[in-house]
Amino acid sequence: MNFLKGKTLRDAIISGANHIANNRQQVDALNVFPVPDGDTGTNMSMTISAAKRELERLDDDATIEEVSKTAASALLRGARGNSGVILSLLFRGFSKGLAGKSTAAPADIANALSLGVEAAYKAVMKPTEGTILTVSRAAAEKAREAAGEAGKDVAKLWCELTQAASEMLEKTPEMLPVLKKAGVVDAGGKGLLVVFEGMASVIRDDVIIPLAGAVSAPAQQESAAAFFEDDDGFSGEITFTYCTEFIILRGESEKSPLALRAFLETIGDCVVVVDDDEIIKVHVHTDHPGKAMEEALAYGMLTKLKVDNMRLQFADKVSNAQKAAKAEAQRGNLPYAAPDPDRLFGFVAVAAGEGVRQLFLDLGVDQVVSGGQTMNPSTDDILSAVQSVGAQTVFVLPNNKNIIMAAEQSVSLADRQVIVLQTKTIPQGLSAMLAFDAEQDADQNFLAMSRAAGRVATGQITFAARDSDFDGHKIKQGEILALEEGKVAFVEKDLVKAANKLAKAIIRKDSTFVTILYGEGATEEQAGEVEKYIHAKFGDDLEVAVINGGQPVYYFILSAE
Repeated sequence: MNFLKGKTLRDAIISGANHIANNRQQVDALNVFPVPDGDTGTNMSMTISAAKRELERLDDDATIEEVSKTAASALLRGARGNSGVILSLLFRGFSKGLAGKSTAAPADIANALSLGVEAAYKAVMKPTEGTILTVSRAAAEKAREAAGEAGKDVAKLWCELTQAASEMLEKTPEMLPVLKKAGVVDAGGKGLLVVFEGMASVIRDDVIIPLAGAVSAPAQQESAAAFFEDDDGFSGEITFTYCTEFIILRGESEKSPLALRAFLETIGDCVVVVDDDEIIKVHVHTDHPGKAMEEALAYGMLTKLKVDNMRLQFADKVSNAQKAAKAEAQRGNLPYAAPDPDRLFGFVAVAAGEGVRQLFLDLGVDQVVSGGQTMNPSTDDILSAVQSVGAQTVFVLPNNKNIIMAAEQSVSLADRQVIVLQTKTIPQGLSAMLAFDAEQDADQNFLAMSRAAGRVATGQITFAARDSDFDGHKIKQGEILALEEGKVAFVEKDLVKAANKLAKAIIRKDSTFVTILYGEGATEEQAGEVEKYIHAKFGDDLEVAVINGGQPVYYFILSAE
């Protein structure tokens, strides 16, 4: 194949999208940062899937220019997270290299890929080697080298650039110590390689890799492969229906609990039998809870009986997920509002949690895009919100470092001025809004709001999403993590102790105002304990506001100004 046709490129990108979708969990697992986040594989998959949907509408006779332009536009709008944005930039540059062409020779492909890499490097303020950027550059360099060799066709060229990407990926741990310590390669680089491999299946063999399990997990119906997660930490496939728990008051019985365990294992799984001199605690998943209880009566009286139908619980979970997804989609369908000549400024913020959302609305934000650490909104989500605000200039507050790049892509797409503030946390976004002055112009407000955000000290209490050895901390999944300015500060066992210790770290001598936002998994009482500690430690002159933010992922978000 001496020339790449539009149909082949279309099918190749579709195949690449399917391949990363099939392997997104494998890519996600390479993330070394222990905090729950919008993982790399998921973000890259969602980004290129936006292009797949548009490409599937194109006819077989579409030129390579039409295909690449369609893909680049869809990727730009669908970009999520930093990895998704970089992937979109690679394809945008690739599209520019194929402008005006009906087919592409090996030299055209090499040039187009080089333009994509150049665009991606330029977009990143401080490019880091050992990442997706390095892997893409190695592929482009190999493509240029191979394109200059006589007799090199498109299929061979793509296979060689894919191999070069693979070889560079294996070197990424030597470039980034954090990868080497964790024993993994870069997640973004791996995601790009997976896309290239999916594309190679078409370019080399004319085979589109199929999408495994076309129905997404939340939309699946109850089946034998339904998964449970009960209150005692057991998780896996549902093979028996009822999660059964009770306590036996032993009384005068001297029967061995080992015999009870042996019986329960014949009628179910996930069996736990723990005993002391007075009680036997029992947990079992079974289709016959009555039989379990009847057998247990031979050992003593029963108390604290609890039987849950896990299949019904799973069905409820599926239904709730579908309702939530539908509601989220409806919230994204925002009406277009033309810029009003009489309205100079408008505001869009990204936030999760009803309490946090209401805070931004109370401060004058027009649209709050639902999203945050684990759910990175796309460029199109942010653009839609911007276009719904009828102002000549719209300030965007991403409030998360992994959302800033996606927000910045909306600048060139909007039909009005968009100014993206570099807010990396919720408190920074709130302080920026408080600094806005309607009497000042856009540039003056940008400086004032940026300075206000920069004066905020932020701390966050969350949990470890995975085992990790990160920044000198040995971290176990589920442990409480304290983050100071986005970096792991320490690991704790007790939630309130962690919040108190973090408050002490971020409150300075000149601090006059502290905010405690408590979210999912934390209570008002626990927030009150933290407030009491702060007053005891720093005095009653320090003003402390306690707010139910309702934010997911972060038990507490603390800020000091």
